[in-house]
Amino acid sequence: MEVLSKRICSMGESETLAMTAKARELQAQGIDVISLSIGEPDFNTPEEVKLAAKDAIDKNFTHYPPVPGYADLREAICTKLKRDNGLDYKPEQIVVSTGAKQSIYQLVQCLVDPGDEVIIPAPYWVSYREIARAAGGECVFITTNPENDFKITPQQLEAAITPRTKLIMFSSPSNPTGMLYTHDELRAIADVVARHERVYVMADEIYEHINFVGSHASIASFADVKERVITVNGVAKGFAMTGWRIGYIAAPTVIAKACNKLQGQVTSATCSIAQKATVAAMLMDPTTSRDIIDMRETFRRRRDMVYDLLRAIPGVDVRLPQGAFYFFPRVDSYYGKHYGDYHINNSTDLSMYLLMEAHVATVMGSAFGDDRCIRLSYATSEELLREALRRISEALSKLS
Repeated sequence: MEVLSKRICSMGESETLAMTAKARELQAQGIDVISLSIGEPDFNTPEEVKLAAKDAIDKNFTHYPPVPGYADLREAICTKLKRDNGLDYKPEQIVVSTGAKQSIYQLVQCLVDPGDEVIIPAPYWVSYREIARAAGGECVFITTNPENDFKITPQQLEAAITPRTKLIMFSSPSNPTGMLYTHDELRAIADVVARHERVYVMADEIYEHINFVGSHASIASFADVKERVITVNGVAKGFAMTGWRIGYIAAPTVIAKACNKLQGQVTSATCSIAQKATVAAMLMDPTTSRDIIDMRETFRRRRDMVYDLLRAIPGVDVRLPQGAFYFFPRVDSYYGKHYGDYHINNSTDLSMYLLMEAHVATVMGSAFGDDRCIRLSYATSEELLREALRRISEALSKLS
């Protein structure tokens, strides 16, 4: 007799978390592993956010909050969306959840029925695929290429839409590529969406504040598609608040109410103290906050350094990321090579080789829908990044 459901048995494990766990396992054995696998800023939460949390404890905000989040937090999110994105939302259109991942899961559960098609540009964040499948959705992947900075074209999107298409899922800035869509590129995508009234868009903007090329563009800013766009964001990346577990959506009212309904049956409201801390984060102006500016500039310096180091490695094809804190270099020139007992046939083989031989943890590109590449996070110190790239270069030079 089968104990587990077919649903959970068919669900893939998060490869990013699996690689991080493997790296920690080796570290526990005393092996000096440098982890470039996890997407977590190596900064501390801003002091004003921590003070807001302490104040909330002292004021006894320790009881059940409203399911979609405290009113002052949803108001603060509306203020942030207007200030940073030019978007007008009301508090009842905001639902606060335990991380952006829960926000995405609930959204897909509320929108997608079995047999609905979900368009996902590849490469994509690892959980999009499994979240869509968990709702019974059929994933339609659009392959992108480094030459176009891993971004889809309007023509590709139009060709992928069918009468069964319900949702498009994408992130900008992107995890894993670090690329982002410009205002004009989003306008062209919105033009396609506007022609298909059944199609909704999930815009994942969690890396919004880690942007090296200028102002952030939101597809919800286009009036002709705004009522079919759900913007997902949170505080993990831009505010170094990964452990606080706060994400949120800004959505058409009917969708926000549906997500609130589902959340009421699953987790209810998220942590009261984390919510009060997030009010302070939402009120931080990214154009003047030293915490946000300094973190972004640190990431920019690391990006430039890692870019130069990667370019110096023969056989590695790398693009300069425009945001987030990842590189997604093409490494398939090493496929078919070997060293000792290691035989490299794909990105999984290469990532495991780098982990075991160079003691550097990366993530295989196949996890993100592009087996030609691997993902490296540069959310660690310059010293460790230099050593990691030295080890990677040395390990790759052994392959023949």
